Amino acid sequence: MQLRYNYRAYPDASQRRALASAFGCARVVWNDCLRDRREAHAAGLPYVTSAELSRLRITQARRTEERAWLADVSAVVLQQSLRDLDTAYKNFFDSVKGKRRGRKVGPPRYKSKKDTRQSIRLNTNAFSLKDDGTVYVAKVGGLRVKWSRRLPAAPTSLTVTKDSCGRYFLSFVVDTEPDILPEVEAESGIDLGLSAFAVLSDGSKIDSPRFLRRAEKKLRRLQRELSRKARGSKNRAKARIKVARQHAKVADRRRDFHHKASTQIIRDNQAVYVEDLAVSGLGRTRLAKSVHDAGWSAFVGMLEYKAVKHGRTFVKVDRAFPSSQVCSACGFRDGPKPLHVREWTCRECHTVHDRDHNAARNVLFEGRRIVAAGRAETPNACGAPVRRVHVPAQRVEAGSPRKGQTTQAGIPGLQAREHVKVSDCHQIRRQWDL
Repeated sequence: MQLRYNYRAYPDASQRRALASAFGCARVVWNDCLRDRREAHAAGLPYVTSAELSRLRITQARRTEERAWLADVSAVVLQQSLRDLDTAYKNFFDSVKGKRRGRKVGPPRYKSKKDTRQSIRLNTNAFSLKDDGTVYVAKVGGLRVKWSRRLPAAPTSLTVTKDSCGRYFLSFVVDTEPDILPEVEAESGIDLGLSAFAVLSDGSKIDSPRFLRRAEKKLRRLQRELSRKARGSKNRAKARIKVARQHAKVADRRRDFHHKASTQIIRDNQAVYVEDLAVSGLGRTRLAKSVHDAGWSAFVGMLEYKAVKHGRTFVKVDRAFPSSQVCSACGFRDGPKPLHVREWTCRECHTVHDRDHNAARNVLFEGRRIVAAGRAETPNACGAPVRRVHVPAQRVEAGSPRKGQTTQAGIPGLQAREHVKVSDCHQIRRQWDL
């Protein structure tokens, strides 16, 4: 499987200038090639091939006076930008033809130097890991990196990214084998919510941190300061960076919380069942800010790939399943209930239910039924192997041949960090006698 490992980089002034040039050149190649294909399509001409674009917009363009500065960056950066455009077109065509699952993908769009994220992509011909802990990038130099953990294997590609608040990150894609954890007997159904971030089927709750809500007061003050600055001034640029940094802090805290909670759940349970929520639809309601602050989609995605990585069973229960309407004790369907109803009594067996806990138990039962029926992409209850989900890197990466590469796995002298556990309230206290 492919996994992505991100690390913070600290380039010096000359390296920042070189990276800015690389970002700009990659963006120009993308826009030039996209313009050629759009003009050919508008004129009714055949689809312009990648070989023709590479010859015109990279090889020959570097020899002209108008585009001579393209030679200042590595040719790998320019070729990878063209490959990324090919991938974007392929995703668009597959989405139109129905070959690609999920949401519809639109055609590629032009890139701007004002985009919140600037990036370049490299294969092993243009970067290498050094013994002193730096990462050499072609025509940029050795970047100083904050190594938080070892790389499990030699990376096949590298993405250098600059975010909206001026931070630089190195993202390595690594081919690794699954790290299978010892089997446990516990299984858990999870009900995601807003009052409590998650309620497990054993009754334990994970409180909602509400990172954005807690940072709103400072964000409002920073946004007011930004709005009062003159457009195009240096003070406005400084104020914009302050706002971006505050938003980055919120996103980092939320991501760290998701990682710790999802890791603890996967370690403590052999099977995890979660409801497939319509987050995009909920994001258009009056609860939109709270829904986006919770980050359910990112959390479920972490559960899914960590389950495959550690040999656990992961199942999504259909969003149409009435988890909040069915009594988990007797199975009687008691009908829909408004959100303000947090406790209710079953009219059949008179059991008093907590709304979220009851839903989590129903998700657990439905997930077990799906696995027993063999419809989940995991080993089913009878032991018959069913196809597992592949775990690619979060973004499509163009790898490079492993033969003759100069990269090495990990950085000498670094030790793996110990796993940080979630607070005791996240731990599973007991199992239901089912």
